[in-house]
Amino acid sequence: MKRVITILSLIFVLFEANSQEKEFRSPDYDSISIVIADTSSACFYPKLLLRLEQWDTTLTTEDYRILYYGFTYKPEYQPYWRSPYDDEMREYYQSKKLSDKDCDKVIELISKSLKENPFDLRQLNFLAYAYKLKEDEITSGKVISRFFGIISAIRSTGNGETCETGYHVISTSHEYVFLNLFEFQFVSQALTADLCDFMQVKIDERGIDGVYFQISRLWNVNIERMKSLRK
Repeated sequence: MKRVITILSLIFVLFEANSQEKEFRSPDYDSISIVIADTSSACFYPKLLLRLEQWDTTLTTEDYRILYYGFTYKPEYQPYWRSPYDDEMREYYQSKKLSDKDCDKVIELISKSLKENPFDLRQLNFLAYAYKLKEDEITSGKVISRFFGIISAIRSTGNGETCETGYHVISTSHEYVFLNLFEFQFVSQALTADLCDFMQVKIDERGIDGVYFQISRLWNVNIERMKSLRK
């Protein structure tokens, strides 16, 4: 799995070199909930989701913000979701080498999993790798486009320096993918009183000792779901 992240890290360096630094802003969840329900809007969720499922590479960072954070308003969203295919995938994640047959199985399993959760960064990461091994550069590129579209949406929400400016994520698993992508060495995790995950990392030449991720939205959705189950 590490080798896949390394490949994407190199791609991301090129991506960063061709992009300009932009100001960040926290997601306006109330506004998102309204626009995704507006059938006359270009941001009507089913319309945007269809484009995502068709691997539309013209989706913008703003589109991905609506898709990613808007997903938390859908009934299929589970804050602590785990793919039903994780057990089957484990042997492929741990394999040092994938055969063509292995790649076909990986593509089959992940494609089914993404129908349940189209924002699973770990699986998108591995799917791009499987297509690349099969020398299907076009499809691999489309998967990479979605992967970085999600990463760009997350990065547009903060800088990770404080809880107030933490990166907003809808899954705690995305925190680890994020750290790996930026080549941080994870040390420990702590939940703050303001519902941020502080991910302590090994200090390197960048001088960063940790990254804050804002998880209030997923936390609140989880609480609401638990309350509804008790009724």
